[in-house]
Amino acid sequence: MAGQYPGQCPGQCPRVAALSLGCKVNAYDTEAMLALFAQKGYEIVPFDSRADVYLINTCTVTNIGDKKSRQMIRRACKQNEEAIVVACGCYSQLNPEEAGRIPGVSLILGTGERGRVVELVEQLEHRRGDRRGAARAVADIARERAYEPITLGNGRLTDRTRAFIKIEDGCDRFCTYCAIPYARGPVRSRRPEQVLAEVEKMAALGCKEIVLAGIHVASYGKDLKDMDTNLASLLTLVHEIKGIQRLRFSSMEPTLMDGSFLRVIRDLPKVCDHFHLSLQSGCDATLKRMNRRYGVQAYRQAIEGIRAAFPRTGLTTDMIVGFPGETDKEFAESCAFAEEMQFSKIHVFPFSAKKGTPAAGFPDQMPEPVKAERARRLTAISDKAREAFLRQWIGRTLSVLFEQQSAYNLYEGHAANYARIKAAADHNAVNQIWNARVLSVEGDWLNAELIDRAEE
Repeated sequence: MAGQYPGQCPGQCPRVAALSLGCKVNAYDTEAMLALFAQKGYEIVPFDSRADVYLINTCTVTNIGDKKSRQMIRRACKQNEEAIVVACGCYSQLNPEEAGRIPGVSLILGTGERGRVVELVEQLEHRRGDRRGAARAVADIARERAYEPITLGNGRLTDRTRAFIKIEDGCDRFCTYCAIPYARGPVRSRRPEQVLAEVEKMAALGCKEIVLAGIHVASYGKDLKDMDTNLASLLTLVHEIKGIQRLRFSSMEPTLMDGSFLRVIRDLPKVCDHFHLSLQSGCDATLKRMNRRYGVQAYRQAIEGIRAAFPRTGLTTDMIVGFPGETDKEFAESCAFAEEMQFSKIHVFPFSAKKGTPAAGFPDQMPEPVKAERARRLTAISDKAREAFLRQWIGRTLSVLFEQQSAYNLYEGHAANYARIKAAADHNAVNQIWNARVLSVEGDWLNAELIDRAEE
């Protein structure tokens, strides 16, 4: 996560290293906290370096996320026993006592109070000799009603082609398997003028693509009672910013992808034709136990609407297998629906019973071998659909934003529909958008040849 920030003094300033686990919102929060340290004169160094402060932004979306969070906290504590180690984020919010028992942890910070991270670290530094156990700054996130105004500042790395801009925090959906509403609190939206200011800053730094991200982006604006704003109106405003050529937004629910929303974004040329539409199950009975607020028919209609508005679209999703009570028949229904939808990729997750969520106490928990076998079968469906999605582009032209050079003259990037592209170029193509003709499929990649530079 860390890189060089303006105004640093290598070798002279206190050093801070950070590691972000989990989602893109966490990654944004980590970058924003690093920007605060940079503004106070800290040198940002890689996480595996010796640092004076270590910041671990944790994840709790699964039990594996909890375990990885503990491992990385312990790793930081071992790298420099004299360092101040800050455990923050979702795992720390829900398990502050557990995190605080890890030897060497100095400060437990939840998903609030991130704007005070430097102040709290420096308080610990001033009373280094008096520290006993981990200090704690974990607010009752359920009571939060305001969006915490931390931003990327001027510290954003400028060699990136894509910038994630956080527009919202919190979730009020309370799916029975999910701990995130308890870790992140209620929906809090960032005011449009703040979003636009940060997008303009990213455009000035050379970013061509913006991804509007949040814990539940479909809820953007619902809490801003003093103004009439939502995701569609925000996209319309961001679309007008010069220098930005592509617009995306993070995972959505089908309930927002209705005719009115699609009519708005269809007329915004910068909106990319790739959508991640959360599904979780293709069976109504399972969806009901999950407390998902839609059924398969509503989901089908959303997909049909997207494909009518964006004929070249890529559609990705998440699905859980082995949810408590999922019978063979329910799983078969879910597989059949996944095959019908022909996703470009399915992210498959075996159900993980998360402590504190209703589903953890549901009867008929599935044995691990059953979950593993169902994950294998659904992944096979995903792989087959993925190959079909990629092969349809052979001989056709896609617009590609190249993001990195992988070999002497080979460049990698993503098409607007999020297909991964490799192409040779006799010039530096990084952060350029080219029209490319697809030649072949190679695993998850499309091999292509450059045709001409896309108009900016």
